[in-house]
Amino acid sequence: MRAARRTLLAVAVCLAGVGISAAAKRETPSGLAVPRYVVLKFDRVNARAGPGDDHRLVWVYRAKGLPVQVVAETVEWRRVCDPQGNLAWIHRRTTDGRRAVMNMSPAPIPLLGKPKTSSTPNAYLARRAIADLDRCEAGWCRVKVAGVRGWAPERLFWGVSDRPQCR
Repeated sequence: MRAARRTLLAVAVCLAGVGISAAAKRETPSGLAVPRYVVLKFDRVNARAGPGDDHRLVWVYRAKGLPVQVVAETVEWRRVCDPQGNLAWIHRRTTDGRRAVMNMSPAPIPLLGKPKTSSTPNAYLARRAIADLDRCEAGWCRVKVAGVRGWAPERLFWGVSDRPQCR
């Protein structure tokens, strides 16, 4: 009798563990992680108050390539946070999975030849300018803009932090 109880208890613990691990892994309609970054695919993207064309239009993004962070999603709609901290819903077809960053610092960012502060700048990224993100490593990001590649400290860019950017 005791052996049967121990077996039942062991099965219950195993099943509870399976339930916990399945609940900890959050599924999304796209199967992709949230939050994540995407860019706007078009130079005109409607931002809505909710997920659907029947929701109020709150503004229109007019910046093709603008990096936004997806913070929630439905099958067809993505709730995004933009570099100014605004939240809105946009249709999934208006996004592209490429990665980009924006210079949110108050001054131009030197894009260095190597990921070292002593390196020579290849170019400067203007304030609020957008650049394609190549990769980040050890606190530095390599970006490309207008055919020029360069490195800059990760902290100077919007579009790389793993944390949700809007609250």
